[in-house]
Amino acid sequence: MSYLVTDQIDVGALLALVQSPERGGVACFLGTVRNHHHGREVVRLEYSAYGPMAEAECGRIVAEAGSRWDVVVALRHRIGELDIGDTAVAIAAASAHRDEAFLACRYVIEEVKRRVPIWKREMYADGTAEWVGAGGEAGKRGSGEDGRQGSREAYRPVEVGARDSDGTRS
Repeated sequence: MSYLVTDQIDVGALLALVQSPERGGVACFLGTVRNHHHGREVVRLEYSAYGPMAEAECGRIVAEAGSRWDVVVALRHRIGELDIGDTAVAIAAASAHRDEAFLACRYVIEEVKRRVPIWKREMYADGTAEWVGAGGEAGKRGSGEDGRQGSREAYRPVEVGARDSDGTRS
């Protein structure tokens, strides 16, 4: 299953992956591109990822949610250029009851943001750009024509291993 996509995310297709007669609770999260960040006007975004690692980590996160709660989860994250209003990330979690669906959906988005090597480059109305990535903002980039000055030092590898149901390492 591919979690990273370059085309628009089809939310209906994502929901179809998790819905079934025995799952009455479905929770969704959609992260869309907003037009501002820290008081600056954003005109578009570009997402990039270390594909093999991002795919593997997304798979681990979805599996973790399925092992913590009795849920089925579908996840998609766009990479490439996105316009204001585009869906950047979509998660659907379904369970027999709403509580587990909500908990799993929240868990997946928080872990994706924390662990998956996906970087966001924000392009601003003033012509500058800034990388925002795993672990927080990478610092301003952007007097160069393409905004690619500097490195993406915000990326911090995260140790991944087995965890007990309370989140502690086993």
